Amino acid sequence: MISFKQQVLGFIAATAVYTFYLYHSGGALSFLGSTVVADPMLVARANSGMKAMAAAGRRLTVTSWNIAAINNNPFEYWITFPSNDQYEIIMGNIEQFLEHPGDNDIPVNRVFTDDMFNSLESTMDTIGWPSVRSYWDQDFKNRKIVSQFMKDKELGSKRLASMPDRVTNTINVVGQTEPVCRPTVINMYEGDLSSMGQWWDSWENFMFKTPLAIRSKGGEESLIPYQMLKPIKKSKYPAITDEEEKISLPLQTMCGAIFDAILVHMMNTVSTPDVWQPLKRTMVDNLNKQKTPHTLKILDDVYSSSDVITLQEVSSAFIEEAQNGPLGAKFWVLGPGNLDATRDQNSVILLSRQTFPSGYKMEVTNAIEAAFPSGVDVPVAQGDINAVTADDKDGIPYLIVSFHGDTNGLATIPVMEAVRKAMLSVPTLAAHKLIFGLDANTYENAKKGKQQDVMEWGKAYQAHGLTSCWGDVPQKSNYTTYNARTYLQPQLNKACKKSDKRKKGDVNPKDFIIFGKDDFDVIQTWKDNTGEKIYIEDMAFPTLNFPSDHGILSTVLEPKSVNHKIG
Repeated sequence: MISFKQQVLGFIAATAVYTFYLYHSGGALSFLGSTVVADPMLVARANSGMKAMAAAGRRLTVTSWNIAAINNNPFEYWITFPSNDQYEIIMGNIEQFLEHPGDNDIPVNRVFTDDMFNSLESTMDTIGWPSVRSYWDQDFKNRKIVSQFMKDKELGSKRLASMPDRVTNTINVVGQTEPVCRPTVINMYEGDLSSMGQWWDSWENFMFKTPLAIRSKGGEESLIPYQMLKPIKKSKYPAITDEEEKISLPLQTMCGAIFDAILVHMMNTVSTPDVWQPLKRTMVDNLNKQKTPHTLKILDDVYSSSDVITLQEVSSAFIEEAQNGPLGAKFWVLGPGNLDATRDQNSVILLSRQTFPSGYKMEVTNAIEAAFPSGVDVPVAQGDINAVTADDKDGIPYLIVSFHGDTNGLATIPVMEAVRKAMLSVPTLAAHKLIFGLDANTYENAKKGKQQDVMEWGKAYQAHGLTSCWGDVPQKSNYTTYNARTYLQPQLNKACKKSDKRKKGDVNPKDFIIFGKDDFDVIQTWKDNTGEKIYIEDMAFPTLNFPSDHGILSTVLEPKSVNHKIG
């Protein structure tokens, strides 16, 4: 049996050979003008299949969903939590604490005490790190916790608090189903943080005394969290001084400890441990630990009648659970051949076993990537594109693509154009019917040159003979996201006030299903941010019942014409 890698390489080779043939037979201009002659046998089969589909009254239901959302910090984004009014109260109090601290803006050493620093200094001396005593005595201990630490832009530019948080916040450990978390407010840590003393004992023990088995390039190694920290380089973060760069390991450790201490102090000031800690546990359970089961349940209970499902930002663990669970009995679950298990954000395709009884024929992702313009850096990461060919039960050949766009949507048009170029490079692909589900990351009011405008995106796919589940012209206000960062995360410059969630949050028309304009008519399209085929406008999500920050998109298509066209 020929491997998928061999098939893809053969496909690319065929593309090159065919292009060479066109050039030397005088057909290069036809190729560049998108008038390649489709394989007549496939065209006949496609037309016959479309006729059979129409005669049977069969329709094609396509669903697309970016399933990513909150990863480690349950408080990072504003959520809708109607069953507990304490959530809105606490988050509002945190906003007030940080925006109008007043008497709460106390010196750092009243939160992270001199005794705590002395203990930290002794431990860091034991492991051979240089002293940061002068930084503590002459600077940090006297800083105000809000105005001079939490909101200090220079501290943020130097990454002295955010870097240790990024590295040690949540650590995946070999042989454990759940990660190990640093004792802090902003992750899934389940220990008691009701007093500063309890927090400090747990924090110091975690950072300096807890060996963890982690995966490495060499396979597996045991590291204590402090050993995972990396020096902060001036070449990458120019705000840091030469002296600070030399002592960046102990300096970032001290700043990270101060940061976590302020968070614990703040939570126990704006609320009480018996209120905020149970609230956090509920959020962690629903938003973090149950995210995969919730997502699988929605797909299985509500969208398993779909013929095609395209998913974006999917973890390798999710793919495995889907393949081995109820969805796997109903769908062929297809991850990309270049699956990225490290970044772990992959595009996935689910094909109904009833509609596509033979599964998929081959993956052609490499052919699409090979069609990118030469010398142009398209911002696509490993696993973002997944493209396969498949024949349905009526013999209709399809090219099915799932794609996750970059944050600013700048890869969306180049990828769509590469898909079309790949389809028009080989006669066999030219006869396929395109189904393309994507998180386009388009914007209602894009920053010119920095973000992808949704109306420009609409003009681009129309120019290539495509249309969308929303029609030829997108609606700028047809939002599929509504999320905003809270004040309980390391990047306060990105925080939105409660009153500004709608104005300053990510509320945009980001998700699309596109296909050949001459192939299908749209019978019905809906979006969903409840898991019940209902979309509630002006509601921040995820929620405890809906686990993603992107809405689900679903459309019902019927065959439009049996006359094969290329455009």
